[in-house]
Amino acid sequence: MQLQHDPDLERFRGEIRQFIAEVLPREIQARHRTKVRNNAIVEDQLEWMRILHSHGRSAPHWPVEFGGCGWSPQQLFVFNEELYAADAPEFDWAGTHMLGPVLYTFGSKALQDRFLPAIREGRYNWAQGFSEPGSGSDLASLRTYAELRGDVYVVNGQKIWTSGASEAEWGFFLVRTDRSVKPQRGISFLIIKLDTPGVTVREIPQINGEGHVCEIFLENVEVPADQLIGEPGMGWTYAKFLLEHERTASSFIYWSKRELDRLLEIARGEIVEGAPLAEDPRFQARFAKLKADLLALEWSVLRVLAKEETGYPEAAAASVLKIRGSELQQEITTLQLDALGPKALRYFPPPHPPAPSAVWPDYAASRATVALITRAATIYGGTKQVQKNILAKLAYDL
Repeated sequence: MQLQHDPDLERFRGEIRQFIAEVLPREIQARHRTKVRNNAIVEDQLEWMRILHSHGRSAPHWPVEFGGCGWSPQQLFVFNEELYAADAPEFDWAGTHMLGPVLYTFGSKALQDRFLPAIREGRYNWAQGFSEPGSGSDLASLRTYAELRGDVYVVNGQKIWTSGASEAEWGFFLVRTDRSVKPQRGISFLIIKLDTPGVTVREIPQINGEGHVCEIFLENVEVPADQLIGEPGMGWTYAKFLLEHERTASSFIYWSKRELDRLLEIARGEIVEGAPLAEDPRFQARFAKLKADLLALEWSVLRVLAKEETGYPEAAAASVLKIRGSELQQEITTLQLDALGPKALRYFPPPHPPAPSAVWPDYAASRATVALITRAATIYGGTKQVQKNILAKLAYDL
């Protein structure tokens, strides 16, 4: 069975594919494909944002009045799929997909005018300051406190697992502004410049050799009160909106489709017992299962995008896609390592891999790095166990 998209959507795909081929700089594409780190090269990411902005496509999912493209959910799906397939840098995800929607929905006009153009134009890199030691999945227990003194908030506390903070200029934080009410009602949403006196950012060494996730210490940090988004005490509501706004994003479907293609490239290039690994029946069986599972996940995502009536709450779809998407990330990258065999053991120190050769083709450069960090895929963004608890409560009305 071969399922097909609408013909108009396929024509749109052709236009997007041609657009990317014309505007994506070859040197950025090459660096992104062969980078020896899991995360985007920030300079290339922001340059790509500036290029997309010059064509009106740096935040296509935003409402038109805020710089979006007015595309359908299916068109946005195709656009993202083609970006990943072309090895383009990712969007400034924290800015475009997390902070941006909160700003244009709840922020003051002054904050919108100040920060929305900066996000679209790729002026800054952003970091998300939500989790704390002891307050990961349980954000309502966070302790970072912001006290209003005149026209500034004085912030004290600590954040952890703040991805990309060491390379970011700005961050958006959940902070407690009222200790006298129930935990969810006392949280506010605050924008903080990361070079403000009292802010200390430290990288946390990761198993893959990177330090992308960071801890942030805030000691008597003075933040202008007008950098509070929306109303005081509404941060919990805004955070839930943020996390639910992109319900299909947690599936990582675009990423996994690209990595499955890369897996096939590895299998075709690696020779085992005189023949390409891709011809080995045992590999073919494992690959076929992954491809079928990924196809099932893709069509589940498309059903959500089409707003198909399932009879289940929207939160259930988000949790299911998060669980299966994170598992598939791990399964695909595990098979990549198995396909590489002993070559997967080599460590390629950043920033750039050596020139590819017959022994070390470019597809080998970052496979172990990526596979190791996907071990965390079932933890970040809400652990698999938490997601299963959510599903159980929805299913059994607990």
